[in-house]
Amino acid sequence: MYLHLGQDTIVMTDRILGVFDLDNTTVSKHTRDYLGRAQREGRVIDVTYELPKSFIVCENDGIEKIYLSQMSPATLLRRVREDTVG
Repeated sequence: MYLHLGQDTIVMTDRILGVFDLDNTTVSKHTRDYLGRAQREGRVIDVTYELPKSFIVCENDGIEKIYLSQMSPATLLRRVREDTVG
């Protein structure tokens, strides 16, 4: 199953490690350091032209990628649930 993250970006749901609210989680220095390191390593993919609301951590063949999305975590979760039920 796939999840649309915004713009023209979709990911397979079985590759998702976590979906996080950007405002709530970046209060932590550990999260800011994690995102900063991923950005420097070129593992952050911005899929929005707007202010991002969430970040999605995915793993594919041992490589972590972080997607920044304008979708809220609640919206992304609802999409996954709708696809699972429907």
